[in-house]
Amino acid sequence: MANVQLKNVVKQFGETKVIHGIDLDIKSGEFVVFVGPSGCGKSTLLRMIAGLETTTSGDIIIGEQRVNDAPPRSRDIAMVFQDYALYPHKSVFENMAFGLRLRKTSEDEIKRRVNDAAAILQIEHLLERKPRQLSGGQRQRVAMGRAIVRDPKAFLFDEPLSNLDAQLRNEMRTEIKKLHQRLGQTIIYVTHDQVEAMTLADRIAVLSAGRVIQYASPDEIYNRPAAKFVAGFTGSPSMNFSAATLSATGDSARIAGVDIALGYARPSAAGKPVTFGVRPEDITVGGSIPARVVVLEPLGAETLVTLSVGDSASAPVEMVTRVSPNLALKPGDAITVAMNPAKTHVFDLKTELAITS
Repeated sequence: MANVQLKNVVKQFGETKVIHGIDLDIKSGEFVVFVGPSGCGKSTLLRMIAGLETTTSGDIIIGEQRVNDAPPRSRDIAMVFQDYALYPHKSVFENMAFGLRLRKTSEDEIKRRVNDAAAILQIEHLLERKPRQLSGGQRQRVAMGRAIVRDPKAFLFDEPLSNLDAQLRNEMRTEIKKLHQRLGQTIIYVTHDQVEAMTLADRIAVLSAGRVIQYASPDEIYNRPAAKFVAGFTGSPSMNFSAATLSATGDSARIAGVDIALGYARPSAAGKPVTFGVRPEDITVGGSIPARVVVLEPLGAETLVTLSVGDSASAPVEMVTRVSPNLALKPGDAITVAMNPAKTHVFDLKTELAITS
Protein backbone atom coordinates (compact mmCIF):
# COMPACT_ATOMS: atom_id res chain seq x y z
CA MET A 1 0.00 0.00 0.00
CA ALA A 2 1.09 3.58 -0.55
CA ASN A 3 0.09 7.17 -0.08
CA VAL A 4 -1.32 9.10 -3.06
CA GLN A 5 -0.76 12.84 -3.53
CA LEU A 6 -2.34 15.27 -5.97
CA LYS A 7 -0.53 18.58 -6.29
CA ASN A 8 -2.33 21.40 -8.12
CA VAL A 9 -3.78 18.91 -10.61
CA VAL A 10 -5.51 20.45 -13.63
CA LYS A 11 -7.35 18.78 -16.50
CA GLN A 12 -8.49 20.52 -19.67
CA PHE A 13 -10.33 19.18 -22.70
CA GLY A 14 -9.45 21.73 -25.35
CA GLU A 15 -10.31 25.13 -23.89
CA THR A 16 -12.62 23.64 -21.25
CA LYS A 17 -11.10 23.20 -17.80
CA VAL A 18 -12.83 20.38 -15.90
CA ILE A 19 -10.42 19.95 -12.95
CA HIS A 20 -9.28 23.18 -11.32
CA GLY A 21 -5.99 22.81 -9.46
CA ILE A 22 -6.85 20.08 -6.95
CA ASP A 23 -4.58 19.32 -3.99
CA LEU A 24 -5.17 16.13 -2.00
CA ASP A 25 -3.04 14.02 0.31
CA ILE A 26 -4.32 10.45 0.72
CA LYS A 27 -2.51 8.55 3.44
CA SER A 28 -1.24 5.01 3.08
CA GLY A 29 -4.01 2.57 4.08
CA GLU A 30 -6.69 5.26 4.03
CA PHE A 31 -10.17 4.84 2.48
CA VAL A 32 -10.97 8.08 0.66
CA VAL A 33 -14.20 8.69 -1.23
CA PHE A 34 -14.69 11.24 -4.02
CA VAL A 35 -18.35 12.25 -3.94
CA GLY A 36 -20.42 14.78 -5.83
CA PRO A 37 -23.13 15.15 -8.47
CA SER A 38 -22.81 13.96 -12.06
CA GLY A 39 -20.32 16.05 -14.01
CA CYS A 40 -18.39 17.30 -10.97
CA GLY A 41 -15.12 15.69 -12.16
CA LYS A 42 -14.78 12.84 -9.66
CA SER A 43 -14.45 10.02 -12.25
CA THR A 44 -12.10 12.12 -14.38
CA LEU A 45 -9.89 12.66 -11.33
CA LEU A 46 -9.86 8.91 -10.60
CA ARG A 47 -8.99 8.11 -14.21
CA MET A 48 -6.09 10.57 -14.03
CA ILE A 49 -4.73 8.75 -10.98
CA ALA A 50 -5.09 5.46 -12.89
CA GLY A 51 -3.36 6.87 -15.96
CA LEU A 52 -6.43 6.47 -18.17
CA GLU A 53 -6.57 10.26 -18.61
CA THR A 54 -3.56 12.54 -19.06
CA THR A 55 -2.85 15.37 -16.64
CA THR A 56 -2.79 18.86 -18.16
CA SER A 57 -0.65 20.20 -15.30
CA GLY A 58 0.25 19.43 -11.72
CA ASP A 59 1.69 16.27 -10.19
CA ILE A 60 0.28 12.85 -9.29
CA ILE A 61 2.47 10.94 -6.85
CA ILE A 62 1.92 7.31 -5.84
CA GLY A 63 4.24 6.21 -3.06
CA GLU A 64 7.25 8.41 -3.65
CA GLN A 65 7.05 8.26 -7.45
CA ARG A 66 5.70 10.95 -9.75
CA VAL A 67 3.59 9.01 -12.24
CA ASN A 68 2.26 11.66 -14.64
CA ASP A 69 4.08 10.11 -17.58
CA ALA A 70 3.85 6.49 -16.45
CA PRO A 71 1.39 4.21 -18.31
CA PRO A 72 -1.38 2.56 -16.27
CA ARG A 73 0.40 -0.80 -16.07
CA SER A 74 3.44 0.84 -14.45
CA ARG A 75 1.55 2.62 -11.68
CA ASP A 76 0.93 -0.54 -9.62
CA ILE A 77 -2.73 0.24 -9.01
CA ALA A 78 -5.83 -1.94 -9.48
CA MET A 79 -9.14 -0.55 -10.70
CA VAL A 80 -12.64 -1.92 -10.15
CA PHE A 81 -15.08 -0.62 -12.77
CA GLN A 82 -18.80 0.06 -12.70
CA ASP A 83 -19.49 -2.53 -15.42
CA TYR A 84 -17.18 -5.23 -13.88
CA ALA A 85 -15.14 -5.53 -17.16
CA LEU A 86 -14.93 -9.33 -16.97
CA TYR A 87 -13.94 -11.53 -19.91
CA PRO A 88 -17.15 -13.44 -20.77
CA HIS A 89 -15.35 -16.46 -22.28
CA LYS A 90 -13.03 -16.98 -19.29
CA SER A 91 -13.86 -18.71 -16.02
CA VAL A 92 -13.89 -16.81 -12.74
CA PHE A 93 -10.48 -18.31 -11.94
CA GLU A 94 -9.02 -17.16 -15.27
CA ASN A 95 -10.55 -13.70 -14.95
CA MET A 96 -8.90 -13.30 -11.57
CA ALA A 97 -5.61 -14.80 -12.80
CA PHE A 98 -5.41 -12.79 -16.03
CA GLY A 99 -3.32 -9.88 -14.72
CA LEU A 100 -0.93 -12.24 -12.96
CA ARG A 101 -0.38 -14.22 -16.16
CA LEU A 102 0.51 -11.00 -18.00
CA ARG A 103 3.16 -10.45 -15.33
CA LYS A 104 4.44 -13.99 -15.92
CA THR A 105 3.71 -15.03 -12.33
CA SER A 106 4.32 -18.70 -11.60
CA GLU A 107 1.36 -21.11 -11.71
CA ASP A 108 1.76 -22.02 -8.06
CA GLU A 109 1.72 -18.36 -7.04
CA ILE A 110 -1.31 -17.68 -9.26
CA LYS A 111 -3.24 -20.52 -7.64
CA ARG A 112 -2.30 -19.35 -4.16
CA ARG A 113 -3.29 -15.74 -4.76
CA VAL A 114 -6.55 -16.55 -6.57
CA ASN A 115 -7.60 -19.08 -3.94
CA ASP A 116 -6.72 -16.67 -1.11
CA ALA A 117 -8.73 -13.85 -2.72
CA ALA A 118 -11.65 -16.16 -3.43
CA ALA A 119 -11.68 -17.22 0.23
CA ILE A 120 -11.72 -13.59 1.38
CA LEU A 121 -14.65 -12.83 -0.92
CA GLN A 122 -16.40 -16.19 -0.31
CA ILE A 123 -16.50 -17.14 -4.00
CA GLU A 124 -14.44 -20.35 -3.89
CA HIS A 125 -17.43 -22.29 -5.23
CA LEU A 126 -17.66 -20.02 -8.29
CA LEU A 127 -14.13 -20.37 -9.66
CA GLU A 128 -15.08 -22.64 -12.56
CA ARG A 129 -18.14 -20.65 -13.65
CA LYS A 130 -18.35 -18.10 -16.47
CA PRO A 131 -19.51 -14.52 -15.81
CA ARG A 132 -22.89 -15.15 -17.51
CA GLN A 133 -23.65 -17.72 -14.79
CA LEU A 134 -23.20 -15.17 -11.99
CA SER A 135 -25.45 -12.60 -10.33
CA GLY A 136 -24.52 -8.92 -10.34
CA GLY A 137 -23.18 -9.13 -6.81
CA GLN A 138 -21.09 -12.20 -7.64
CA ARG A 139 -19.63 -10.48 -10.71
CA GLN A 140 -18.65 -7.51 -8.58
CA ARG A 141 -16.91 -9.85 -6.12
CA VAL A 142 -14.96 -11.38 -9.02
CA ALA A 143 -13.93 -7.91 -10.20
CA MET A 144 -12.76 -7.12 -6.68
CA GLY A 145 -10.93 -10.43 -6.50
CA ARG A 146 -9.09 -9.66 -9.73
CA ALA A 147 -7.87 -6.46 -8.07
CA ILE A 148 -6.93 -8.14 -4.78
CA VAL A 149 -4.69 -10.80 -6.34
CA ARG A 150 -2.41 -8.13 -7.77
CA ASP A 151 -1.59 -6.77 -4.26
CA PRO A 152 -1.32 -3.22 -5.66
CA LYS A 153 -0.18 -0.01 -4.02
CA ALA A 154 -3.76 1.31 -4.20
CA PHE A 155 -7.25 0.21 -5.21
CA LEU A 156 -9.41 2.51 -7.33
CA PHE A 157 -13.19 1.93 -7.36
CA ASP A 158 -15.28 3.75 -9.99
CA GLU A 159 -18.94 3.66 -8.85
CA PRO A 160 -18.74 -0.13 -8.39
CA LEU A 161 -22.24 -0.56 -6.93
CA SER A 162 -24.31 1.63 -9.24
CA ASN A 163 -25.58 -1.31 -11.33
CA LEU A 164 -26.89 -3.25 -8.33
CA ASP A 165 -30.34 -3.12 -6.72
CA ALA A 166 -30.80 -1.32 -3.39
CA GLN A 167 -30.58 -4.39 -1.13
CA LEU A 168 -27.53 -5.79 -2.90
CA ARG A 169 -25.85 -2.38 -2.79
CA ASN A 170 -26.24 -2.36 0.97
CA GLU A 171 -24.78 -5.85 1.25
CA MET A 172 -21.84 -5.09 -1.04
CA ARG A 173 -21.14 -1.84 0.78
CA THR A 174 -20.70 -3.86 3.96
CA GLU A 175 -18.43 -6.32 2.15
CA ILE A 176 -16.22 -3.52 0.82
CA LYS A 177 -15.93 -2.08 4.32
CA LYS A 178 -14.94 -5.52 5.68
CA LEU A 179 -12.45 -5.91 2.85
CA HIS A 180 -10.70 -2.66 3.71
CA GLN A 181 -10.60 -3.54 7.41
CA ARG A 182 -9.04 -6.90 6.55
CA LEU A 183 -6.52 -5.80 3.91
CA GLY A 184 -5.71 -2.30 5.18
CA GLN A 185 -4.99 -1.16 1.64
CA THR A 186 -5.21 2.37 0.25
CA ILE A 187 -8.61 2.74 -1.45
CA ILE A 188 -9.89 5.65 -3.55
CA TYR A 189 -13.59 5.25 -4.26
CA VAL A 190 -15.86 7.31 -6.52
CA THR A 191 -19.61 7.56 -5.98
CA HIS A 192 -22.50 10.00 -6.36
CA ASP A 193 -24.24 8.30 -3.41
CA GLN A 194 -23.69 10.23 -0.19
CA VAL A 195 -24.75 7.20 1.91
CA GLU A 196 -21.88 5.16 0.42
CA ALA A 197 -19.50 8.03 1.07
CA MET A 198 -20.55 8.52 4.68
CA THR A 199 -20.51 4.82 5.59
CA LEU A 200 -17.30 3.76 3.84
CA ALA A 201 -14.84 6.63 4.05
CA ASP A 202 -12.10 7.59 6.46
CA ARG A 203 -12.16 10.93 4.65
CA ILE A 204 -14.44 12.37 1.98
CA ALA A 205 -13.56 14.79 -0.81
CA VAL A 206 -16.76 16.61 -1.82
CA LEU A 207 -16.42 17.87 -5.39
CA SER A 208 -18.39 20.44 -7.35
CA ALA A 209 -17.58 21.74 -10.83
CA GLY A 210 -14.06 20.33 -10.77
CA ARG A 211 -13.12 21.71 -7.36
CA VAL A 212 -12.81 20.12 -3.92
CA ILE A 213 -15.23 22.02 -1.69
CA GLN A 214 -14.31 20.14 1.49
CA TYR A 215 -11.94 17.30 2.36
CA ALA A 216 -12.60 15.93 5.83
CA SER A 217 -13.91 13.03 7.92
CA PRO A 218 -17.57 11.97 7.52
CA ASP A 219 -18.33 13.47 10.94
CA GLU A 220 -16.89 16.84 9.99
CA ILE A 221 -18.56 16.82 6.56
CA TYR A 222 -21.94 16.17 8.18
CA ASN A 223 -21.71 18.26 11.34
CA ARG A 224 -19.37 21.07 10.24
CA PRO A 225 -19.96 21.56 6.50
CA ALA A 226 -17.65 24.16 5.01
CA ALA A 227 -20.22 25.38 2.48
CA LYS A 228 -23.93 25.31 1.74
CA PHE A 229 -23.27 22.87 -1.13
CA VAL A 230 -21.71 20.33 1.24
CA ALA A 231 -24.49 20.78 3.80
CA GLY A 232 -27.18 20.24 1.17
CA PHE A 233 -25.49 17.27 -0.49
CA THR A 234 -25.23 15.16 2.69
CA GLY A 235 -28.12 13.87 4.76
CA SER A 236 -31.50 12.47 3.78
CA PRO A 237 -33.63 14.51 3.91
CA SER A 238 -31.03 17.20 3.36
CA MET A 239 -30.49 20.24 5.55
CA ASN A 240 -33.28 22.82 5.79
CA PHE A 241 -32.26 26.23 4.43
CA SER A 242 -34.01 29.56 4.79
CA ALA A 243 -33.29 33.25 4.37
CA ALA A 244 -32.46 34.96 7.67
CA THR A 245 -30.97 38.10 9.16
CA LEU A 246 -28.49 37.91 12.02
CA SER A 247 -29.05 40.01 15.13
CA ALA A 248 -26.92 43.04 15.96
CA THR A 249 -24.76 40.79 18.16
CA GLY A 250 -24.68 37.91 15.68
CA ASP A 251 -25.92 35.36 18.21
CA SER A 252 -29.41 34.75 16.78
CA ALA A 253 -31.08 34.58 13.37
CA ARG A 254 -34.44 36.12 12.56
CA ILE A 255 -36.53 33.86 10.32
CA ALA A 256 -40.15 34.52 9.37
CA GLY A 257 -40.60 36.91 12.29
CA VAL A 258 -39.03 34.58 14.86
CA ASP A 259 -35.63 34.86 16.56
CA ILE A 260 -33.72 31.56 16.64
CA ALA A 261 -30.72 31.21 18.95
CA LEU A 262 -27.38 30.16 17.45
CA GLY A 263 -24.84 28.00 19.24
CA TYR A 264 -22.31 30.86 19.20
CA ALA A 265 -22.14 34.41 17.87
CA ARG A 266 -21.00 35.32 14.35
CA PRO A 267 -19.96 38.95 14.84
CA SER A 268 -18.45 39.11 11.33
CA ALA A 269 -21.99 38.85 9.89
CA ALA A 270 -23.91 40.69 12.63
CA GLY A 271 -26.97 42.46 11.24
CA LYS A 272 -26.49 41.00 7.75
CA PRO A 273 -28.77 38.80 5.62
CA VAL A 274 -27.55 35.18 5.53
CA THR A 275 -28.70 31.66 4.77
CA PHE A 276 -29.68 29.74 7.90
CA GLY A 277 -29.41 25.94 8.00
CA VAL A 278 -30.60 23.20 10.35
CA ARG A 279 -30.89 19.45 9.82
CA PRO A 280 -34.29 17.70 10.23
CA GLU A 281 -33.15 15.71 13.28
CA ASP A 282 -32.17 18.95 15.05
CA ILE A 283 -35.75 20.26 15.03
CA THR A 284 -37.93 18.84 17.80
CA VAL A 285 -41.61 19.22 18.59
CA GLY A 286 -42.22 21.33 21.69
CA GLY A 287 -40.57 24.71 22.22
CA SER A 288 -41.14 28.39 21.57
CA ILE A 289 -41.10 28.55 17.76
CA PRO A 290 -44.60 28.53 16.21
CA ALA A 291 -45.22 26.06 13.37
CA ARG A 292 -48.02 24.35 11.51
CA VAL A 293 -48.07 20.78 10.15
CA VAL A 294 -48.25 20.70 6.35
CA VAL A 295 -47.51 17.09 5.27
CA LEU A 296 -46.87 13.79 7.08
CA GLU A 297 -44.75 11.04 5.45
CA PRO A 298 -44.79 7.83 7.54
CA LEU A 299 -41.65 5.70 7.10
CA GLY A 300 -42.32 3.03 9.71
CA ALA A 301 -39.62 3.72 12.31
CA GLU A 302 -40.12 7.48 11.96
CA THR A 303 -42.33 10.05 10.29
CA LEU A 304 -41.09 12.95 8.21
CA VAL A 305 -43.11 16.10 8.88
CA THR A 306 -43.08 19.16 6.65
CA LEU A 307 -43.74 22.23 8.77
CA SER A 308 -44.62 25.81 8.00
CA VAL A 309 -42.40 27.61 10.50
CA GLY A 310 -42.71 31.21 11.67
CA ASP A 311 -44.96 33.97 12.95
CA SER A 312 -48.36 33.99 11.23
CA ALA A 313 -47.93 37.72 10.60
CA SER A 314 -44.83 37.00 8.50
CA ALA A 315 -44.26 34.81 5.45
CA PRO A 316 -43.58 31.35 6.96
CA VAL A 317 -40.86 29.02 5.68
CA GLU A 318 -41.13 25.28 5.14
CA MET A 319 -38.84 22.92 7.04
CA VAL A 320 -38.74 19.15 7.47
CA THR A 321 -38.27 17.34 10.77
CA ARG A 322 -38.29 13.72 11.97
CA VAL A 323 -40.71 12.60 14.68
CA SER A 324 -41.75 9.37 16.35
CA PRO A 325 -44.65 7.60 14.59
CA ASN A 326 -46.36 7.54 17.99
CA LEU A 327 -46.70 11.32 17.96
CA ALA A 328 -50.30 12.06 16.98
CA LEU A 329 -50.09 14.82 14.38
CA LYS A 330 -52.27 15.67 11.40
CA PRO A 331 -52.06 18.27 8.62
CA GLY A 332 -53.15 21.69 9.82
CA ASP A 333 -52.15 21.16 13.47
CA ALA A 334 -50.65 24.24 15.14
CA ILE A 335 -47.61 23.20 17.19
CA THR A 336 -44.39 24.64 18.55
CA VAL A 337 -40.86 23.43 17.83
CA ALA A 338 -37.33 23.95 19.12
CA MET A 339 -34.03 23.96 17.23
CA ASN A 340 -30.78 22.77 18.79
CA PRO A 341 -28.64 25.96 18.84
CA ALA A 342 -25.40 23.93 18.74
CA LYS A 343 -26.51 22.31 15.47
CA THR A 344 -27.50 25.47 13.57
CA HIS A 345 -25.47 26.71 10.58
CA VAL A 346 -25.01 30.07 8.89
CA PHE A 347 -23.81 30.58 5.30
CA ASP A 348 -22.74 33.68 3.40
CA LEU A 349 -25.29 34.70 0.76
CA LYS A 350 -22.69 35.43 -1.91
CA THR A 351 -19.93 32.86 -1.41
CA GLU A 352 -22.19 30.23 0.24
CA LEU A 353 -19.30 29.40 2.58
CA ALA A 354 -20.01 28.68 6.24
CA ILE A 355 -19.73 31.70 8.55
CA THR A 356 -17.95 30.52 11.68
CA SER A 357 -16.81 33.71 13.39
